[in-house]
Amino acid sequence: MRSNYFRNTAQVLFMKEIIYSSHLIFRLKLREIPYDLPKIILLESNEHYFDKQTKKRIAIKSVDFKNELRDMAIIYNETENQIILITIHPLKKYQKFSRINSGRWQKL
Repeated sequence: MRSNYFRNTAQVLFMKEIIYSSHLIFRLKLREIPYDLPKIILLESNEHYFDKQTKKRIAIKSVDFKNELRDMAIIYNETENQIILITIHPLKKYQKFSRINSGRWQKL
């Protein structure tokens, strides 16, 4: 069961305009990632972080990618009215753990 924080966060995300950057669109084509996947990750993820180094937000979700269950991350900026999806990439197995433990990624 989701907490009220996640329920309220999802409601706010649904109300904002979601924009795909040109870089994200290029990466989707290059990596052969389905076009709707970044939006699905953003809206369905239970893992949202703030990257202290890049000052960007990150959403992570486990998805079936190229016949393998992988953690996929989308990097995004959020304004009052918009969410700009910047890029997407599969995470290496140690990457999430290491960035959380180092304090670089802070849970939202």
